[in-house]
Amino acid sequence: MNYKKLGKILGKIMILEGILMIAPLMVSLIYREPPKNVFAFLVPIALLVSIGFLLQLPKPKRNILYQKEGFALTAMVWLVMTLFGAIPFVINGDIPNYVNAFFEIMSGFTTTGASILTDVTALSHSSLFWRSFSHWIGGMGILVFVLIFIPESNEGSSMHLLRAESPGPQVGKLVSKMKMTTRILYLIYLGLTVLEVIVLMLDKPVPGYESEQFFFSLLTAFGCAGTGGFGFLQGSMEMLHPFSQYVISIFLILFGCNFSLYYLLLIGKIRDFFRSEELRTYLIILAAAVGIVFFSLVWRVEDFPQVYTTEESFRHSLFQVVSLITTAGFTTTDYHTWPMLATTSLVVVMFMGAMAGSTAGGIKLSRIVIAMKGAYINVRKMINPRYVPKVKFEGKTLEPKIINDIFAFITLYFFILIGSMFLLAFDPINGQMVTIASDAGTYSVEHGFFSNFSATLACISNVGPAFEAVGPYSCYLGYSDFSKILLSFIMLLGRLEILPVLIMFNRKAWAKI
Repeated sequence: MNYKKLGKILGKIMILEGILMIAPLMVSLIYREPPKNVFAFLVPIALLVSIGFLLQLPKPKRNILYQKEGFALTAMVWLVMTLFGAIPFVINGDIPNYVNAFFEIMSGFTTTGASILTDVTALSHSSLFWRSFSHWIGGMGILVFVLIFIPESNEGSSMHLLRAESPGPQVGKLVSKMKMTTRILYLIYLGLTVLEVIVLMLDKPVPGYESEQFFFSLLTAFGCAGTGGFGFLQGSMEMLHPFSQYVISIFLILFGCNFSLYYLLLIGKIRDFFRSEELRTYLIILAAAVGIVFFSLVWRVEDFPQVYTTEESFRHSLFQVVSLITTAGFTTTDYHTWPMLATTSLVVVMFMGAMAGSTAGGIKLSRIVIAMKGAYINVRKMINPRYVPKVKFEGKTLEPKIINDIFAFITLYFFILIGSMFLLAFDPINGQMVTIASDAGTYSVEHGFFSNFSATLACISNVGPAFEAVGPYSCYLGYSDFSKILLSFIMLLGRLEILPVLIMFNRKAWAKI
């Protein structure tokens, strides 16, 4: 293990996190918050920059990183960023319990959006900004940004880091140079974020928050870009006007697409853009899920408390399906009380996630498509042993290793899901009644099996809000500290797609080479 090289990269990222914390520090100064709020960001900034500088001093004997080192470093970076990122909440008193603060900022960086807060409006402006800004930082990936500064001679090392952090089964360069690839990715990411802020500013302000329109538009764009989901008002996006809800839905669809496709549009390859097999699958599943949910709400196939107009039924159907398939987790209504057909559809899309190469979580549609093709090929081979299998995706024949890796990932995904549910079954909260106040009225639900199942699924798929006692109008505060730490690591497993985190905890990975 190349410890000195790992230390240098980790040090760069710690310094970068310190620089990024200047943004919420400036927000604190702009809104003239108490000195403790300013101090809350100055302390971690000083620690991050100091430690990061010290890690730059040792000179590594080799500059190359092997694959296992890249994977282990990726998980370690995200863990260190979270450990320091939680400090401001504790110092300013917004989240005084460090475990709760760790859970909250891990949820932010991993773009999960699960929260322990019962009243988000009680937070300071700087804390609200830092929570949502963490979505934007974690959405594209902090290491992807750092790759811009890694020398071109380390192209192999850069690719290992990109593979470890980028979602999806296949990662490649858009252009010949890795540095140019990362610049293109971030320019697209930044451009879409700025565009959304501008469009959201065209809407009327939220009643009672007229002076906050730009601030709220910025937080919303951060959450959409990272497909995160932290709200800044009670009821998440419920108080926003229909125009903004439609805008959010559209931009979530855009951020759920593979960013490589936008590059094809930029260079004029429009036909290649629309030939994307995963894009077609994404749009078909979106349309089908919205149609099913809309049908169940309009025709009221099962009685439920809310009464919607036809337009409201469509808007809520579109918003919630898009929000959950892109794993953003924003909400406009209490979907937990919807008919079984609608809620089942939402659970299914939570599993799927959006496209590989996007900022969304979940299994990813590309994996699901390839796995289904692989299963079909295996069945055909059992019927005809002489059949030579060929699995094609996006017009390319896939190697058996890629298919096997996908099956292994899905297997690990479900093993972790089941194992985590088993550990959550020991939490003292199980069996307790939780009171929920939403647009469907005030009601009580028991924290039981479905609460733990949906919480685990929401964390490993980086969705955030789940169902039952941890639904869209509830939170994760009731869980014990052990369960919160467990769910935090599940979020990290989901964001980094399992292997980098498992490698970090493998003793052999840290052996000297």
